[in-house]
Parts: sequence; structure tokens; C-alpha cells
Amino acid sequence: MIKWIGMLLLMTTGLLANSPEASEAAHAIDSLTWTWVGIASLIIFIVGYYFIATEEKYHINKAKPALFIGTFMFMLIGFYFAINGLEKEALHNEVKHLILEIAEIFFFLFVAMTYIETLIERNVFEVMKHNLTSKGYSYKKLFWMTGVLAFFISPVADNMTTALILSTVLYTIDKENKAFLVPGAISIVVAANAGGAWSPFGDITTLMAWTAQKAEFIDFLYLFPASILGWLVTSFLLVRVVPEGEPHFDADTMPKPDLKDGAKVVIWLGVATIAFAVLGHQFFHIPAMWGMMFGLSLLKLYAYKLKKEGQEKTFDVYGSMRHIENDTLLFFFGILAAVGALHFLGFLEYITALYSVIGNTAGNIAVGFLSAVVDNVPVMSAILKADPSMSKDEWLLVTLTAGVGGSLISFGSAAGVGVMGRMKGVYTFAAHMKYSWMILVGYIVSVIVWYIQFEILGLY
Repeated sequence: MIKWIGMLLLMTTGLLANSPEASEAAHAIDSLTWTWVGIASLIIFIVGYYFIATEEKYHINKAKPALFIGTFMFMLIGFYFAINGLEKEALHNEVKHLILEIAEIFFFLFVAMTYIETLIERNVFEVMKHNLTSKGYSYKKLFWMTGVLAFFISPVADNMTTALILSTVLYTIDKENKAFLVPGAISIVVAANAGGAWSPFGDITTLMAWTAQKAEFIDFLYLFPASILGWLVTSFLLVRVVPEGEPHFDADTMPKPDLKDGAKVVIWLGVATIAFAVLGHQFFHIPAMWGMMFGLSLLKLYAYKLKKEGQEKTFDVYGSMRHIENDTLLFFFGILAAVGALHFLGFLEYITALYSVIGNTAGNIAVGFLSAVVDNVPVMSAILKADPSMSKDEWLLVTLTAGVGGSLISFGSAAGVGVMGRMKGVYTFAAHMKYSWMILVGYIVSVIVWYIQFEILGLY
């Protein structure tokens, strides 16, 4: 009974990640699960994740507890091995594989964030913001335009970055009209998460599933119908509460910005970098981050070219790197390491057991609701680590539900948390929950579309 209670605790706190060697090691030391080191590690994770989930309450950046629990749990396991004279090779192999797994995601995001910061520095998003606010569009039209942009930018720029940029645009349009800002912010969060679900670059969960080779790049594109229809249904419900009229625009206080030198080239270099990552992964079977790092080298060479040509408005790639949200990268490192420790201790075997009881489809749909309560990164990480036996269509379903399900609650995704921070006092938990039933309807539609497309029509 205590083991099943432990399983329920894990599921409730979001312990939902893939290596044959690591799996064998976990089976070999299954007795560690309910030893003092196993129980202590589980308690450390739960307490640490509590502080991650209550980041706003305690004003502690979530990277701090994540990094602490991820590193400390393995130190504790190492101590247990040492005092009991256990063979350390299994632990060494687990950590070595985990480092490779985390590095692929870490460096991929590092390059993507560098490009985004460079585009910001080149005024690309300032020009976009001005174009939206200066055209005299109505509130309803701006609602649709920001939602569409979020849906189609997030597959390339990632959902959190997209939501932050467009929520800033939204807040710039009208800082006082909450009747416009709240549904607009919800639409951006839902669109960014839905858009990120059908691209390996759009969300950390899809990136993890792709790098774990659960599906090929092209396979994720088949989630497009379920993603866009779910968001459209939610938006058609939300737009009904958006006020009529249009925001005031003063050209004197909002002069038109210009693109800086090389901005368009940087955009195309970013597109090429994504292509290198995809092609390298598909045809050369090298990690996607390798193509991204190659794209980073091209960005640095282009910055050098502008400098040598004497351009006054050249850019500094290292300057862009200084603006990267390193806390986000360290959070991913910590939480993936913590889930890796729980996997090594054998806890994630209970996830596989649960899937075998309720079935893959029901389990994957439930993951969407779990992602709303807990950040979808540890949820997907633990599922990949547990590696339940699923076909490709089911792996695509859990990718969809983990991404889209995070929109059900304001803090269920990185995009939602980011927008809450950017629009404090406006986009709040209570404001989001007022319209959460509309998001739930869209979530149900997404699952229904997946079922019809994948299970009935077999279109994938």
C-alpha cells in the first residue's frame, strides 16, 4: 500500500522523462526505492517542487530550488552508495547519460534565446508592436491578430518567449482596459501553447519528445489540426467578452521605430539555423543542438562582418547572451536532474504501472490536466524516463495534451507564468479561472480532433 501511496504522491506533484542503460540500472537497484535514501529523495523533491510552484508567494526564482534538489538528490545517492560499499558504475552511467540528455536541450535553448535577444536588440519586435498599435485596429481585431501571431510565432520562437513579447505588445496598446487585456492575454497564452505543441521548437516538451526520438520532425506537424482548432474554439468563445471600440493611439508619444542594420539578415539566419537543426537531426542523426550551434557560429561571423565593414549599428552577440534568461536554463537543468534521480531510484516504474491499468489514451489525456497544476516540463520528463510502451500516435497525443493542457490554469505553463509576471495585477489566477471553462472546451476539442484524425481516419 505504501508504494501505491508513493505513486499517487508522484503523480500529484508532477513526476511524470530514456535510456536502456539507465533503465537497467534502475531495475538493478530497485531495493533503493523505499530505503532511507529513496524516501529522503522523494521528500526533498516534493518540498523543492512546492517552492517551485509557489514562486510568486515566496519571491524565490524557481531555478534556485530546482537546481538545489536536482544536484543534492544525486549527492545524497552517491553518499548512500559510498557508506554501503555499493558498486558506483551504475550511478556513474546514469549521471553521464543524464548530462548528455540535458546538454542537448540546454544548448538548443541557449542558441534559440540568443537569436531572440538579437532580434529584440535589432528592433524587430518593436517594429511589429508599432505596426499593430498604429493602424487604428479595433479591440476585437487586435485580439485576433495577437492570437494568430502567437500561434504561428511560437513554433519557431518557443511559447514562453512568444507570450512575453506579445503580452508586452498587448499591454502597450491599452494599460487600463482589463476587459480587453484579460481575454487577450488568455488568448495569447492558449495560442502560444497550442502553437508550440505541433513543432519540436515550440515547447520544451515537444523538444524533449523529439530529441528522445519518439517521433520524427514531420510527425509533429500532424498535430496542427488539433492544435489550431482547439485554440480557435477557445478564442471564438473569448472574443465575445472583448469590448467594442478601438484603443487611443498618439503618434507623438509613440514614434515609429526603424529596423537596425542587419535585422533582416538575422531573421533569415535564424530560419537557416532551424533548418540546419532539423536536417542534421533527420539525415545525419546528429543532435539538433549541433545544427543550432552551427547557426550560432554564422550569427557571430555575420556580426564580425558588419563590424569590419564599419557599420555604426553593428551588434554584439555576447551582449545578446547577457540578456538570456539563464534562470530558465538552470531551472531545466535542475528539474531534469531531479526527475533523473527519481528514475534511478525506481519511482517512475509506477507511472508505467498506472498506464497499464488505465490505458495509454486515458493516461495521456489525464496528463493534460496534471500539466495544468504542475509545470509540463517535469511531467513530460518523467513520462519519457518511465517510457511506457506506446505507439507513435499516443506519443503525439501526450505531446499535445502536455502542451495544451498547461493553459487550463494560469501557472500551468511557462507562457502563463511569464505573462502573469509581465501583466501583474491584470492577468491573475482569478482572472484566468473566470474563463477557464472556455479553455477546457478547446482542450476537449483538441483531443476529439486527435482521436478522429489519428484513431478513426489514420491520417498521420
